Amino acid sequence: MSTITKIQHGDDKVTVELTVKELIALTGVRFHNNHSIEISARKKLNEVLMKAYERDQRDNGPIPYQLLS
Repeated sequence: MSTITKIQHGDDKVTVELTVKELIALTGVRFHNNHSIEISARKKLNEVLMKAYERDQRDNGPIPYQLLS
């Protein structure tokens, strides 16, 4: 069974400013002595995602439940 999730404005582009170390950490490389690099990168991604989601919600209202499954 195949399900399709529709995300409004899902093809829009966003910009995230990361350091080179943060970018490398997101690819799966582990900085054993400094786990905070990966945490910092993920926080930045989550912040941008939440801003984009909030903007989308203001423009279009909530996503209908039927489109999420």
